[in-house]
Amino acid sequence: MRIYYFIEKIFIAQKKLCMEHNHSISSKELTGKRLTGAIILNFAITIAQIIGGILAGSLALISDAMHNFSDVVALILSGFAYRVSQRPLTVQYTFGYRRAEILAAVVNAIVLVGVSIVLIKEAITRFFVPEIPSGTIMIILGFFGFLANAGGVILLHPNIQHNLNFRSAYLHLISDAISSVVVIIGGICIRLWSLSWIDPVLTIAIAIYVLWESIDILRGSTRIIMMAAPTELSLETIGKDIGSIPSIKNVHHAHLWQLSDTDTHFEAHVCVPDMSVRQTEIILEKIETLLASKYDIHHVTIQFEFDKCPSSALLHESEDNND
Repeated sequence: MRIYYFIEKIFIAQKKLCMEHNHSISSKELTGKRLTGAIILNFAITIAQIIGGILAGSLALISDAMHNFSDVVALILSGFAYRVSQRPLTVQYTFGYRRAEILAAVVNAIVLVGVSIVLIKEAITRFFVPEIPSGTIMIILGFFGFLANAGGVILLHPNIQHNLNFRSAYLHLISDAISSVVVIIGGICIRLWSLSWIDPVLTIAIAIYVLWESIDILRGSTRIIMMAAPTELSLETIGKDIGSIPSIKNVHHAHLWQLSDTDTHFEAHVCVPDMSVRQTEIILEKIETLLASKYDIHHVTIQFEFDKCPSSALLHESEDNND
């Protein structure tokens, strides 16, 4: 991880400049312009690397182009999520359109998995039919790829402190800057020593990296679609914390899930003594404060009961398995 921080420090000096620039432009306009600029930069270098990779006969360049293309998609998804978050809820979509981003991420990841497998297969073939690509083109386009990713880092940096969505895209750009450096090193090796095997080796390395990231995206997206609890949270611990609040007899029939990668929901039945609605509102405020401060959960639905449910188990499954 140290290399991430090292490269981030290279670009961090621009933060002050970005904060002092265009004070007259609204935050929403500035965010949109920065995002558009980062998309244009990465899309341009993707096209250049694909053309250059074909002309130079370099699979490593094409692999890096696919990696940069994943950046373009990630940035578009980030922009889409940002704009969708501004849209009001509807009676048909009471949760809004936040999961559209998750669906798009799944499609993007599946495509990248397929591309990575094809590139690895082609790279293995290159070991048996060696072909020395143009080291000069690799160096030039690798350098421009690095500049494009650096430009994206600079453009997005002012937004990463308060938006995890942009933070993920920002870190993705830093990883691609590293990938471009690898291509440059490969081009230098080919230029100096005519190492024919360096190109397929770099191709496999980059493709495996993209494959690993894509599978990680699929795993995380699938958990959200399946309404799984966040891996960093324990439903049992949350239940015990809520149960420790005075006047609460037990917590049962609980559910913990993510609507999106940054939006966690919790609901449960809470058994209390016979009391007024006003008294339950005081308890509800305590529950909401606890979940927000300790677990960063801000969407809470509590059903208060007085010995209604026959079971006090934290988890509950109805007889038809469709609770």
